[in-house]
Amino acid sequence: MTDCLFCKIVARQIPADIVLETGRALAFRDVNPQAPTHVLVVPKAHHENAAALAAADDGLADDLLTACHAVAVQEGVAEPGYRVVFNTGTGAGQTVFHVHAHVLGGRSLTWPPG
Repeated sequence: MTDCLFCKIVARQIPADIVLETGRALAFRDVNPQAPTHVLVVPKAHHENAAALAAADDGLADDLLTACHAVAVQEGVAEPGYRVVFNTGTGAGQTVFHVHAHVLGGRSLTWPPG
C-alpha cells in the first residue's frame, strides 16, 4: 500500500532502526518505546490487523511469532521473559493499520496492561 507507514519502512522509503529481517518479516525499534526493549515486528506483506493476518492462513502468523522470539533472544529478553502484543482496531490502540507485533521486555511487565 502506497500510503502505509510500515509498507514504506519495509520498502526502505522511510528509515528505521532495523534489528532483524527474515524472508517474510521485518523488525525495528519503536520510535516511542514503552519498555527498555520495544521492537515492532511486521510482515512484509500488508495485512490490516491480526484478524486479517489470521485469515490469510498461509503460515505468515507463525513466521511473525518466530521472528518475535528471535528478536527477544537477540535483545537478551527471552529469559526472564517478554511480552508480544497485537493491537487490533482503534479501540485497542492500533494507530498504524498494518499488522504489527510489539515485543516488549527489559523490565517487569505488570498485568493487566493498559
